This record gives sequence, C-alpha cells and structure tokens, in this order.
Amino acid sequence: MNADAPVPTGAGDRSGAGRFAPSPTSQLHLGNLRTALLAWLFARAEGLRFLVRIEDLDQARVAAAPGVADQQLRDLATLGLDWDGPVLRQSGRIELYRSYADRLSSYECFCSRREIAEASAAPHGDYRPYPGTCAHLSAAQRAEARTRRRPALRVRADGIEWTVHDRFAGDYSQRVDDFVLLRADGTPSYNLASVVDDALQGVQQVTRGADLLSSAPRQAWLTHRLGYVQPVYAHVGLVLNRAGVRLAKRDHPTDMTTLAAQGIDARRVLRMLTDSCGLPTAECPGELLAMVRADPGLLHRPALAQPCVLDAQDHLLRH
Repeated sequence: MNADAPVPTGAGDRSGAGRFAPSPTSQLHLGNLRTALLAWLFARAEGLRFLVRIEDLDQARVAAAPGVADQQLRDLATLGLDWDGPVLRQSGRIELYRSYADRLSSYECFCSRREIAEASAAPHGDYRPYPGTCAHLSAAQRAEARTRRRPALRVRADGIEWTVHDRFAGDYSQRVDDFVLLRADGTPSYNLASVVDDALQGVQQVTRGADLLSSAPRQAWLTHRLGYVQPVYAHVGLVLNRAGVRLAKRDHPTDMTTLAAQGIDARRVLRMLTDSCGLPTAECPGELLAMVRADPGLLHRPALAQPCVLDAQDHLLRH
C-alpha cells in the first residue's frame, strides 16, 4: 500500500481539520502514538477532517533515518487511525515558506545559540525568548557581521503579548519574542512552516504534547499576523519513562514493530493508550470514537492532560 495514499473516511466536504505532524527522525514511540490517537479522536468527534503531515525540514536528521516517515505512516494505520487526503511533506514546500517570510517585518540575526543562551533571561520551562541582540543593528554593523557569519532571519514582534485558548490549560498568555523565520542556511523554521501549513490546510485544532504549550502564543500570533484565524489548542500529557523523564528515542524502543515482536499487538497498544487516558477499553479506534460521540465528556477527562508512565512489559503482564 502506498503510505501517502488518502485513506477513505467519508470526510465529505468538511473544511476544518485537526492534524498529527511527526518529524521523521525516529520511530513513533508510545508517547507519539498517544498524541496521535487523541488528535484523531478530537478531530473525528467534532466532525473535522484529520490530516497527517510529515515535518521533514531537517534534511540531515531525516537522511540519517531512512524509511522512518513511511514506517510512521504504517504504524498509524496499524493502530487503526485513518486520515483524509494525501500526506503533506514539508521538504517540498521550502520556497512557499520563504515567500511567507518575505511578508513579515524581520531582521538579520548573527547570534550563535551559545550567545543567545548567555544573553537570555532565565528560561521558563522550554521557553527561552530571544533577547533582541541584533534587532537594532545599523546597516554598517550588519555588513560587518556578514563577513563573519551567515545570518538567520528573525521576525520583529516588538514584545507583544499574545493569548491562546487551550482545551485543558484554558487561556494561556506569553510574550512573543523575535523568533527565527529562516535559519542561517535558508531552511524555514518549524514555527514558520507549521503555521503556514496549518493555515493553508484549514487546521482549526492543534493537538500535541504539553511541552509545546509555551510555543503556542508565538505561533498563534504569527497566524494572525499572516491574516489567518488562530486554531484552538489541546496540549496533552506526555508519556514518561520509569525515571519520570519524557519518553524519547534513546529509551527502550516502543514503536509498533518492536512491540509486535514482543507479543504486543495493535489491540494491546490501543488498550495501553486508552488506559493511560482514562478512556474506556475498545477493540479499535472506531469503536472508541463511537463511545466518545455518545459521551463527549470522555474527551475532557483530566487524565488526558496529565503525564503518565507507560511500560509495555508491565502492561503485558497485567493483561
């Protein structure tokens, strides 16, 4: 089966959408699968299309993980999740993103990551705002700096504060820093590309891990700045390892292929995911969706937004 082929879902003419947008640099682990399941449920329960987008702008990391994008799509299908329309791959849209960067007030930035870290105020969680070091360089200073380093391009946000609404966190406000639009090598940033794609794909609902809540105001502001309507967010709980740290690719593999080799099939994976969310047990996502449609309150349970520890072997022994 062509993994990029649209999966029939009877979506009809619905214009709004939810989405799942993995980066193809490692296999989907249980945390990714949990987020994908919830994104699918939120979208389908509200009658929206569900889109899958491959965020493959970091070509060096993607090249180091050949075949991962197609495997991610196979794993989603194996779990029982379907999607509408073809899968969008960001690597084919570089010039489009650059054209949107051209619409914005911006400036060249010559700072290294180390310099930014040293100049920034203490970070709040994963949020480390840019201190504006290069915001007011003169033309002569920029010309001299170009002889030493290729510049990135930053948007000029002027320190505006922006508020988003999150399904679980409620209203959340953050000062928007002058974040990167184009990296020094010309690659569009995650913030720019994801905002442009969400806007053009009609994404009204963004579901992702709670660690990305701090980036929502800057993305919502950029959406507004480009003339589009900002989406509603749902930042869901992260899956942790036994040490209480966010599950990552360096942990013991929990992708669908590895779990299947351990005797944990898609039905058991679904059971692990629903248990972690406080959702009822179902044989497949379609059955779970029917339950959610009958009782919409299921998708407002606090467990969906709380971190959880998922241990596949422990679950296998208990079930």
